[in-house]
Amino acid sequence: MTPEPHGLISPMSSRLPLVVVALDAADPDLLAQWAAKGHLPTLARIMDTGWWGRLAGPDLSIEHGAWVSLLSGRSRREHGYHYFRQLAPGSYDLELVRGQDVDARPFWADLSPGHRVAILDVPDMTPIPGVEGIQLADWAVHNPESPPTALPATILDEAQRIFGPQDPIEEHLRSTETEDRALFNRLLARIPRKGDLVRQLVQDGDFDLIVAGFGEVHTGGHQFWRYRPGGEAEGGPLTHAIRDLYAATDLELAKLLDAIGEANVVVLSSVGLRDQYPMTGISEAFFHQLGYQAAPEPSGGWPRPIDVARRLLPERIRIALSQRLSRDQREALLADQFRTGTDWSRTTAFSIPSAYATFVRVNLKGREPQGIVESSNLDALLDQIEADFRQLVDPETGEPVVERIERPREVFGADASDMLPDLFVHWRPIPRFLQRVRHPRAELVQDEPEFFRDSDHTRHGFIAASGPAFSARGCAADVDVLRVAPLLRAALEHPETPSGTVSPTASEAT
Repeated sequence: MTPEPHGLISPMSSRLPLVVVALDAADPDLLAQWAAKGHLPTLARIMDTGWWGRLAGPDLSIEHGAWVSLLSGRSRREHGYHYFRQLAPGSYDLELVRGQDVDARPFWADLSPGHRVAILDVPDMTPIPGVEGIQLADWAVHNPESPPTALPATILDEAQRIFGPQDPIEEHLRSTETEDRALFNRLLARIPRKGDLVRQLVQDGDFDLIVAGFGEVHTGGHQFWRYRPGGEAEGGPLTHAIRDLYAATDLELAKLLDAIGEANVVVLSSVGLRDQYPMTGISEAFFHQLGYQAAPEPSGGWPRPIDVARRLLPERIRIALSQRLSRDQREALLADQFRTGTDWSRTTAFSIPSAYATFVRVNLKGREPQGIVESSNLDALLDQIEADFRQLVDPETGEPVVERIERPREVFGADASDMLPDLFVHWRPIPRFLQRVRHPRAELVQDEPEFFRDSDHTRHGFIAASGPAFSARGCAADVDVLRVAPLLRAALEHPETPSGTVSPTASEAT
């Protein structure tokens, strides 16, 4: 049996609080490495007194939606969320999707009565009516997409009073070192303000559950990836920028735990980071040049001005003009180009515009509006598409450029959500931009896209857990991400539950 919790958070509480800190996209290898070297002493203490390991599983195959699956315990098989830009059901329209739009409630949404929660800037989460406590979303997160919201609404005023004016910080693509140094200073200054905000909001609340997210390590991880030791621009003043952001966050974790007192503590990260450049243009060229996606026949009428501009303006000018538009305007133009730039009556397969992983969709009869592929031919077509992808090579090295290909309905089951594509194509992590890729029947070429970055995400996250509710010790084998939400609920609601419920199984713990 797990040891009985001892100590009280207040005279009104009969159990220790559960504190969950969400380090958005903090790399699991860097966390373990820097904890061992003394740069993250608070995390090291949690690891030394509890258990820790990597998160894994099919639901971490794609970064978008990772937090949704992690905190709800529901698989992509059910919620279908896999990218911020998805195909609207029953159409060829592209729509923007966020974690908040998905029917996958986090584990705190349905706790038994009497639990008070503080949910503060958790990635992909929005306030849920009817939950007792306080909730704040999108205040200081990675690449904010929505205005901040809160329940009760007065928490927004409290955040403004404690934190000062909201300070949204987004990645700055194609930045100079001078610009990056300025952004680093902003991120480093925001972390203690965020820590102070969390501490003040929870200090008098008698909360059973506190979940606080820190997004600076996600933004900074991408922004300063090239400066890290081993990166293409190492050796300057930003060489340890990522480590310094992790260390600053670790200090805020220490202050939070000191303020709360004895607690059960869990540190989570959704995914890590790795070298990766966009493959947007290669994906598009693949389907057009190899005959899967057909361009419209000339109509004979006057072309639209937007189509003339796309054809005549160089890519760099189109990018410069696009950057002057809002995100919604850019997405509307992209959706129009996607919808009108294809002859769907002659298209067998296509990809959803994306930066890194390629999302392949078959133009299946009965599912797509103008589907032409019979369901009996689906597997054969997917076999052909896979074979073509596996023949793509880097002309400089002759090595394959595809790392792995997954069929969601094999990974998640035949009843997986129709929102999922028919193939996930994952590209090899190559530390340079590939302008050309060779196929036996074609050479595929791409220019630098508008979204141009040198890093993307791994398919492993991180977990460390310590406190009386967690009896296991040491390093665990990989823990499936879908086990986390049930584990947290068990630790919160059942402090005397057998340790196998709230810890890795005996086969996972070492």
